[in-house]
Amino acid sequence: MSPVTAEMKAKAEVFYGDEICREKFMLLMSEIGLPDGLLLLQDIEECGYVKDIGFIWLKHKQKREYRFDNILVCYDTEVTAYVEPNKIKKLTGVKAKEFLIWITLSEIFVRNPPARWITFKTPAGLSKSFPTSVFKAQIHISAA
Repeated sequence: MSPVTAEMKAKAEVFYGDEICREKFMLLMSEIGLPDGLLLLQDIEECGYVKDIGFIWLKHKQKREYRFDNILVCYDTEVTAYVEPNKIKKLTGVKAKEFLIWITLSEIFVRNPPARWITFKTPAGLSKSFPTSVFKAQIHISAA
């Protein structure tokens, strides 16, 4: 069941279409202090932001895999999270591949901005950090 309910949508700024959703999402990432290339998706159909509680969502046509440098990330058809300055928490719909195993991500943050490192955390509490520059570089997109 999707966490994006009709009640949630009623409280949100909702946008439809790939171009406007990308623009709004990149702007939001920049505003909260995260790399604007962090959660880029292709063929976004809908995105929304409930500013009062920091809830965001992105919906797109199909699962996608992106390669950021040597990091492979898979986005489900719906990605949801709560955002606050320098942090994404309660993230759903995103996995990263590490040593042939897909690992669910639950939190992303930049500590002590303007830090040059971004940390990804799993629900089990494991974490790994990468240079923020990795998420501003060119990405390679493929259908999952």
